[in-house]
Amino acid sequence: MAETETTQNNPNHIETDYEVGQDNVNLFGLDIHNPVFMVSGLSIIAFVLIALMFQAEATEFFGWLRPFLTSTFDWFFLSAANIFVIFCLILMVTPLGGIRLGGKEASAEYSYLGWFAMLFAAGMGIGLMFFGVSEPMSHYGSAIGGTTVENGVRTDWAPLGAAAADHAEALKLGMAATIFHWALHPWAIYAVVALSLAFFTFNRGLPLTLRSAFHPLLGERVWGWPGHVIDTLAVFATLFGLATSLGFGTEQALAGFNFLFGWGTGNMAKVILITFITTLALISVLRGLDGGVKILSEINIGIAALLLLFIIVVGPTATIFSTIWDGSIAYLTELVPLSMPFGREDSNFTQGWTSFYWAWWISWSPFVGMFIARVSKGRTVREFVFCVIIIPTLVTMVWMGAFGGTAIAQVFADATAPVKDAALELKLFEMLKPLPLTAISSFVGIILVLVFFVTSSDSGSLVIDTITAGGKTDAPVSQRVFWCSFEGLVAATLLLVGGTEALTALQAMSVSTGFPFTIVLLLMCISLFIGLKNALKD
Repeated sequence: MAETETTQNNPNHIETDYEVGQDNVNLFGLDIHNPVFMVSGLSIIAFVLIALMFQAEATEFFGWLRPFLTSTFDWFFLSAANIFVIFCLILMVTPLGGIRLGGKEASAEYSYLGWFAMLFAAGMGIGLMFFGVSEPMSHYGSAIGGTTVENGVRTDWAPLGAAAADHAEALKLGMAATIFHWALHPWAIYAVVALSLAFFTFNRGLPLTLRSAFHPLLGERVWGWPGHVIDTLAVFATLFGLATSLGFGTEQALAGFNFLFGWGTGNMAKVILITFITTLALISVLRGLDGGVKILSEINIGIAALLLLFIIVVGPTATIFSTIWDGSIAYLTELVPLSMPFGREDSNFTQGWTSFYWAWWISWSPFVGMFIARVSKGRTVREFVFCVIIIPTLVTMVWMGAFGGTAIAQVFADATAPVKDAALELKLFEMLKPLPLTAISSFVGIILVLVFFVTSSDSGSLVIDTITAGGKTDAPVSQRVFWCSFEGLVAATLLLVGGTEALTALQAMSVSTGFPFTIVLLLMCISLFIGLKNALKD
């Protein structure tokens, strides 16, 4: 077997006949991987056109598909997510944790601050802004409302056994359920993908693309149609997820502007805002990874920390600290019951919330995982797992306790508090309204939402470009510009023509990719374990 130049220079690299970019074609100045780029691009265009031409049918189909997958395979999603957490923790405490990404002599390319800011901004920074108030309130309300049974089946949405009419216990259970959906499990999903890609790219010399992680299982067949399928699914999941989030994020940002300045929320305002966000993302793309995403991520994390500190200081401080502590303890206490995939009575919660979330995180894992891998060279496996899983869990506990605890305290003090019945996209701003400096804090919240979307769009464009360029990380900048513009165009088109129903269908499509990708991730765990075990022998 012929060795590539990189294999000759590093004996630890996998011997392969494949040359990065060997299947690429040059078209209009683009350097693209022929099967993956063409199939994914044309399929996405076809999907959008069909969704717009047959809106009613598409809405009905995807309205059926999402609950079908999350209810039929809830046990599968929950079991798989548990496996990912256990697998990552095993890596951290075994000798495998001492392996360094990039080899024994590799050094970290980014400081802890820059690294954590980028992985957190790409992972779920925008989600914490959007759901930081609404989800704790939802679980608290369901828990304190108790259980309801019809024909022997529970019909309520409360987690576990609820906490009827008990404010303190309902608050603990609501916070535990919220943290559960944003802490160990989703970050373990991201870590599996990121660690696999980083190891097989930096330690084994394979292209930075999803298919590389399966070389121990597929061998050279990974460069054929099985690899094409894996990479194409990754492109679908990434672009669908980004376009959908951009659309719904636009709704939240516009709601904030309307809340502060009385701006309209019509189609023209949506198009203008999407164009603005996409333009900022394009500027970030042109500035490159270090001059774009890294700087914006660090700035945004700093602003987010200031907003968090502001809420803790001027809000119900004692209640916030109590909520953070009690909620964190409740999360650790209820972690096993919340994770149980079988014998559950709270089917609405497990299927409508947990199963949906796990499918959603898994569908986003190619995008987030590849981006985290791209910036993680030089970290040990143990350091990587700790920083990617444990630290975000701690941040989530504090963030949800501050934002959710403040909103729940407002409702407990006044049952008619506006935040209680506010629309989802307005809950953050209604929570900030009773606090001092409302206009400033609300405007800061809007800026955070916008910049988190810019960093997500930029990093997502980088990931899709790498996949559709056959693993090349130095493809023409015009390709990232193309994908960044395409994301904005898809979101704007759907909002204009199809409205929120089309976006809901697109969201369901994104979640539906989580089912096949769950199988992919389980196989990825096996492949990564084989690779790491062999690395100990080097």
